[in-house]
Amino acid sequence: MDDIEQELEQIQTEPELAVFHKNYLSKTGKLTMMLAGLKDMLAEQRAEAGKRLNELKRKIEIKFFQKQAALRAKAVNEKLKQDPLIDITIPAINQTQGSLHPITLITRRITEICRSMGFLVVDGNEVVSEFENFDAVNIPSDHPARDMQDTFWLTNGKLLKTQTSAMQNEILKKYGPVVSAIFPGRCYRNEATDARHEFAFFQCEGMMVGKDISIANLIYVLKTILSEVYGKEINVRLRPGFFPFVEPGFEYDASCPFCNGTGKGCNVCKGSGWIELGGCGMIHSNVLEMAGVDSKQYQGFAFGFGLTRLAMMQYAINDVRLLNSGNLEFLRGIKR
Repeated sequence: MDDIEQELEQIQTEPELAVFHKNYLSKTGKLTMMLAGLKDMLAEQRAEAGKRLNELKRKIEIKFFQKQAALRAKAVNEKLKQDPLIDITIPAINQTQGSLHPITLITRRITEICRSMGFLVVDGNEVVSEFENFDAVNIPSDHPARDMQDTFWLTNGKLLKTQTSAMQNEILKKYGPVVSAIFPGRCYRNEATDARHEFAFFQCEGMMVGKDISIANLIYVLKTILSEVYGKEINVRLRPGFFPFVEPGFEYDASCPFCNGTGKGCNVCKGSGWIELGGCGMIHSNVLEMAGVDSKQYQGFAFGFGLTRLAMMQYAINDVRLLNSGNLEFLRGIKR
């Protein structure tokens, strides 16, 4: 472990970093091959060795992405310094300083919080296969849940993903049966646009799989994320709900951060003291098995929420269409 970390710290260029990734983290890398070799070990040794190897790989991946970000930032700064037409020391004159989009801000905040709890942050494709979007999350072709997601199909048989759950199968196959990850991204559904609905919207899904994962862990993670986002203590309650990829499944509500859960005179929670945020539950055994995970040994939870909706709540935005409008006056007026 120390030798691998030291080798990573000494890397100075992106080509060197690419070689490191190939040697250790790719499908044929040393760490990946060591995980693949666990099947040859005795059953009583395999579990502990698998846990240690997955923790090691996860730690190296986090350091790898941190190193990658640092090298890219350094390269951009060096390029700016070398350009004779750009003097980055001169302050802007009569120019309004730019700012980040509300969805970008809320996404970065969520990823920071989850990284602090040991979650990997995984980018997903927007174009996925039918298997990834539906079958792999326990929604076969004859399942009525497909009727709820009017989908944009492409001529090659693929589709624009309707939910971030489409990443579950790929993540479990890539990282194995012990993994904690979140995967924010844009989703698409062919539906009418109004103040509360858009055909393109942002979601974030998270999952934690291991040997001793329970609903108590799920509640703790949700409570921690929401409390950090709003900067105050937020309570979470679960209500029974149906989602094909979890069993048992729940709808989860957060105590209203605007009235501190009292409901008195609050237009946001309409006097209830609670705000519905998303769905969650224990990952269905069919989903685990389709990803090659033994559901008799491993279990886990998944949760999801709308980043678009969270941004609207956080920044008091009353029309979802404003987020994709490109209206600079609207963006400048948001209190960050």
